[in-house]
Amino acid sequence: MVGRLFRSSTREIPEVASVPQHIAVIMDGNGRWARKRLMPRVAGHSRGVEALRAVTRGCIERGVGYLTVFAFSSENWRRPPDEVSFLMQLFLKSLRREVKRLHENGIRFRVIGDLSRFDSQLVGVVREAEALTAANDRFHLTVAANYGGRWDLMNAMSRLIANNPGRDGDFSEDELAAELSMSFAPEPDLFIRTGGEKRISNFMLWQLAYTELYFTDTLWPDFDEAALDMAIDSYQGRERRFGRTSEQLKQSAAELQEPNA
Repeated sequence: MVGRLFRSSTREIPEVASVPQHIAVIMDGNGRWARKRLMPRVAGHSRGVEALRAVTRGCIERGVGYLTVFAFSSENWRRPPDEVSFLMQLFLKSLRREVKRLHENGIRFRVIGDLSRFDSQLVGVVREAEALTAANDRFHLTVAANYGGRWDLMNAMSRLIANNPGRDGDFSEDELAAELSMSFAPEPDLFIRTGGEKRISNFMLWQLAYTELYFTDTLWPDFDEAALDMAIDSYQGRERRFGRTSEQLKQSAAELQEPNA
């Protein structure tokens, strides 16, 4: 299936729907959730997988088309080695357990990021899951692993230069956007970060330029469909102007409501 070309919101005004078409999430607070319960940090990560399953289901039921989650950043290698090892094994086991269910539910699965640091077994399972679900279009679930927004931009520019030998570097936004890891998806309408922190932490730096940001103190393992509804309610209360004035938005809305002559 040929992918749609999604243009940058800095160049064109995207269609705004009452339900966000694309939600991006930093799933933060797994370790703190476990610590509050006197459990090892890894228990929080295991519970976080269940939360992701619930949020994926909730997005589908509410008409969201794309969900992109930050599972492991390029900076997360600095964590204790035993925790990193557990996260890799959890990713492997979860993917093996869930991929058939994803496929049966028409979900397209992708992983973005630099997979060169992962072992060959994990990379193989990722590629198999991507291939199995490649024709699905009901819902798009993307996991960012060993990903960083700066890495993404540098990687995209490197590909752009390599694919256009002899050009003097006068590239357009659309050309660069086409080389980014998320070129297959519209820019996120809503960004959610759980766990109380108020940063985007090097996640989708290009794509979040006009995204509505939502921060919550809820720890990721506790983030359920009710919490998802709260985030969407917040989004629905925003005025997405994309550089325009409120008066222009009202005028556009009135013109859309006018009967055809």
